[in-house]
Amino acid sequence: MARSTRSNDWGFPRWRGYGSTREAAQVRLCDREGCTNAGNHPAPKAPNNPERWLFCEAHAAEYNRGWNYFQGLSAEEAADREADERRGNNGYRQSAQYAWAGPGDGTRSREEMRALDVLEVETDASFDEIKSAYRRLAKANHPDAAPGDDDAAKRFQAVQAAYEVLKKAEERRTVTPSR
Repeated sequence: MARSTRSNDWGFPRWRGYGSTREAAQVRLCDREGCTNAGNHPAPKAPNNPERWLFCEAHAAEYNRGWNYFQGLSAEEAADREADERRGNNGYRQSAQYAWAGPGDGTRSREEMRALDVLEVETDASFDEIKSAYRRLAKANHPDAAPGDDDAAKRFQAVQAAYEVLKKAEERRTVTPSR
């Protein structure tokens, strides 16, 4: 009997998904000696070299822990390279106000961004900076510090509300889910 060359891909309904083949899937193994996991995570072989190692997640983490970007450079050369990197990245930092980078990446909600504006802090401020800004503004606008000033009382209430929003968001971020 002759071998059939017909596939199941003809007609309707299709018996296999689109793009599926009969061949085995090509899997690149981890470049770490003796590892049999898939190597999905690229890592540079040397600075400014386009060649890459492909490691599994565990070995990529191990490799990155030991990676020194400034290896072989003097302190002066390392400082120059770091300054060049910062200069090149400042464009991305400036674009943060357009929600192209930084907190606009979805790490902060719209309410949190408004609260940061009320507290007059940067969008990437740490919670300690937020707390110190809150204390400074609350002290300046407290009704006891400015008796009879209705605008100060309203600012004080806005500062309190903003701090509560940011405090609750920080608590949500720091609480680890229990399994």
